[in-house]
Amino acid sequence: MIVPGSSSQLLAAALAEETGRPLATPTYDRFPDGETLAAVPDFDGNEAVVVATTDSDAAWVELLQLQDAVREAGAERVTTVIPYMGYARQDESFGDGQPVSARAMARAISTGTDRVVLVNPHESGVADFYDVPVETVDASSVLAAPLPADLVEPLFLAPDEGAIGIAETVRDSYGAGETDYFEKHRDRETGAVTVSPSDADASGRDVVVVDDIIATGSTMSESITVLTDRGAARVFAACVHPMLAANAVTKLRAAGVARIVGSDTIERGCSVVSVAAPIADVLE
Repeated sequence: MIVPGSSSQLLAAALAEETGRPLATPTYDRFPDGETLAAVPDFDGNEAVVVATTDSDAAWVELLQLQDAVREAGAERVTTVIPYMGYARQDESFGDGQPVSARAMARAISTGTDRVVLVNPHESGVADFYDVPVETVDASSVLAAPLPADLVEPLFLAPDEGAIGIAETVRDSYGAGETDYFEKHRDRETGAVTVSPSDADASGRDVVVVDDIIATGSTMSESITVLTDRGAARVFAACVHPMLAANAVTKLRAAGVARIVGSDTIERGCSVVSVAAPIADVLE
């Protein structure tokens, strides 16, 4: 059975449809003292696929409870799908006495599952922190589908040279266009950081700025402003994980973005495409 966390209900339903597996209906309760209780009263099967994005501390606790609940209900094999892994950017210690938070979370999850599936983790090395087998899914190709079919001389831009692969994947899925990346420049006197495309001319072209995650939107909005100033026709922002914390959407709109495209790894208003199909491929 597919067992959804409360933050991944749409994705879990899509995955159930994609795989033909039944969908469980968990309950999510909260006690007066603030403690939570996630349960799976209708679970019936030998195998559970728990699908739970961990975009908050509460979501981590809920995931641990769901893993334990399906074991209590008789599941002999548990697969945990983490569409978005929170704390993945804390993959190193910040200093003496500081935790490697991604490792701590991974070890906790490993105690209640037989394998883990991660979707585009921000740092690929976090897969090594788990004590069970891990499969990593690159779902960036799905971001091409919602883009307009009539992009003018499309240019797909990555946030830096190291992430050019994600821009190339989206370009290849779209079927046309060039790729490039942004370079960051730091002013030695003020410390201010500016970004600019490394080579490609954006004038009169439709540009798709691609990243694995949009968190605060600060760098993305600055990039969009630069492209608009350089005469880009339209600028689209596409990401696998639309965290969009605080006023990120407002920043992007104010910068002139034509549309924000995200997947359902984090369910937001811009989650217009599902990663269910690439996840289903590794579950079979």
